[in-house]
Amino acid sequence: MRPKTSDTDKLDKLICIRLSGLEKRLLLQRCKKEGYRTISDFCRAKLVRKSEIKKVEASKEFMEAAQKLDYELNKIGVNLNQVSKRLNTHPVYQFSNADRKVFLQLLSELKNCFATLQHYLDQIEPK
Repeated sequence: MRPKTSDTDKLDKLICIRLSGLEKRLLLQRCKKEGYRTISDFCRAKLVRKSEIKKVEASKEFMEAAQKLDYELNKIGVNLNQVSKRLNTHPVYQFSNADRKVFLQLLSELKNCFATLQHYLDQIEPK
């Protein structure tokens, strides 16, 4: 069942404006160009909200890098879960050299992931 919408979040007030055919076509084109699903979403963003939604187009290179990062981060999570299980399964578990190597490898992989993310963030928001 859908959760009940609070009174402050309800969109129950209607405002009508009249536009020419050309103005309506231009408005629809702008909504699509800026990535809004509806004219209402566009108007609320432009008229009421203080922060504007920015549409960022992702290159094929970025999408491939994001998929690779997702895969790498998932592998890191699996490795951490394996070590955590060993630590929590045995009441007196001592870190082995193999565990240390795994953690160092995970740290290295995380640094690589963060460096890749930083590279793309720098492209979006230059310093």
